[in-house]
Amino acid sequence: MVVLKEETHRSQTERTARRLQAQAARRGYLTKILHVFHDLLPGFLVKMSRDLLELALTLPHVQYIEEDSFVFAQSIPWNLERILPARRQADEHHAPTGGGLVEVYLLDTSIQSGHREIEGRVVVTDFENVPEEDGTRFHRQANKCDSHGTHLAGVVSGRDAGVAKGASLRSLRVLNCQGKGVVSSTLTGLEFIRKSQLAQPAGRLVVLLPLAGGYSPALNAACQHLAGTGAVLVAAAGNFRDDACLYSPASAPEVITVGATNAQDQPVTLGVLGTNFGRCVDLFAPGDDIIGASSDCSTCFTSQSGTSQAAAHVAGGRLFCRTVWSAHSGPTRMATAEARCAAPEELLGCSSFSRSGKRRGERIEARGGRRVCLAHNAFGGEGVYAVARCCLLPRANCRVHMAPPAGAGVQTQARCPQRGHVLTGCSSHWEVEDLDTPKRPVLRPRGQPDQCVGHKEASIHASCCHAPGLECKVREHGIPGPAEKVTVACEGGWTLTGCGTLPGACPTLGAYAVDNTCVVRGRDIGAGGRTGEEAAVAVAICCRSRPSGEQASQEAQ
Repeated sequence: MVVLKEETHRSQTERTARRLQAQAARRGYLTKILHVFHDLLPGFLVKMSRDLLELALTLPHVQYIEEDSFVFAQSIPWNLERILPARRQADEHHAPTGGGLVEVYLLDTSIQSGHREIEGRVVVTDFENVPEEDGTRFHRQANKCDSHGTHLAGVVSGRDAGVAKGASLRSLRVLNCQGKGVVSSTLTGLEFIRKSQLAQPAGRLVVLLPLAGGYSPALNAACQHLAGTGAVLVAAAGNFRDDACLYSPASAPEVITVGATNAQDQPVTLGVLGTNFGRCVDLFAPGDDIIGASSDCSTCFTSQSGTSQAAAHVAGGRLFCRTVWSAHSGPTRMATAEARCAAPEELLGCSSFSRSGKRRGERIEARGGRRVCLAHNAFGGEGVYAVARCCLLPRANCRVHMAPPAGAGVQTQARCPQRGHVLTGCSSHWEVEDLDTPKRPVLRPRGQPDQCVGHKEASIHASCCHAPGLECKVREHGIPGPAEKVTVACEGGWTLTGCGTLPGACPTLGAYAVDNTCVVRGRDIGAGGRTGEEAAVAVAICCRSRPSGEQASQEAQ
């Protein structure tokens, strides 16, 4: 794959490919241009001798060259319990019915579209680009060829075992009967999606990539371009029990990378292998012994495990979030750190963290037409991190309301004044150096409207959102006296959108989200510190999209 510089024009891409062929021919080498990329990134796929690498790198506009490599499917009914609200009765089961506004593109093996779980819910596109199998008849059997794709299609939108029964799904075949593909096929699949997007713009578009291969700059760049158009890309973290940052597309920053957990909410292990991990994994989802459609027959079911299944849970979900950390700021007093969400995501919560504990809080600010999470370093500090909570929230209308320091008042308060808006996050920042016990705002559940409260010398920011069926609540957990770490997690079926600590609590290094848990780190206050009467309290704002039946019931009331 010869990848050209981003500003390269379409005509220059084709001219560069022709120039490579001509110069190679003069040296006695045959080359074959297999595909020219225009819509996602400029470049072309060429079959040529390794002896021509140096020549190709000297051509105008060439940025880098990458050898085509393999990608693999990542698969080796408790799962619905982890993503649904608690049921009213122990023996009552309601499968999720969301996803009606979601169009999911699945890049996988072929699928059995006539299976009763997915019949009428899946469109099999005419895209097919797969490598040859390794010469075994076993893997060419139809039920084996369709196995992985059929199961994942059922996990996303199956009638009985699907995460989002209303989602429409379009399949592209990029993996062969052995679950093996190549990077170039995945790239052409993503380009196919982009062309479809341009020809017929859709609403919320989700691209599911249940595959993984070695680190690929070209694949990561293509994912970045597609995410920049507003598409949501969800990828398997990989089943190699390794750092996900070493694999693609899992390592692409714009991709939502999903690891797998088992029924005990522990990382999945698959013999000597298991779910990948590390900073490139954005969240974890059920991925062990997942029941779904089987390609053995049109009414058969089977169980499969892996990060492919975990990614399918997220692709069909109606509200899911990830935590985005900024780079570390400089140590000067006015230094700031900035965390941004991807194009289709909403910034629902903003917090900050400093290893020294010296910070001046955080706030949400509009920059370049988008809201960003901005953290402020303090005098004598070693730098700060901004921590953004970025969420996919269909048809959301979100705003930030700021209240300046109250001064003479007891507390500063920021409210969500619009009817129907709920509080998803609170943040605060202050200009006063060494503010005694930096205060973090919280949601006050009593009365309306929702509000954040904080120190009288601090500016308070309330993140308020309106979306169909969106509801939020507060969970708190405290430990008397100073504590190194305090955590509080959202219940099953609820998603963490805001993370902070109570006003009046012990000094902290800051707060941040880890998957669905709010973590508050305490600060060493020394022997002459605070009294044991004060508590370290972690506060989580947890939200969910109510199931359709509950929405209709509330609207009727």
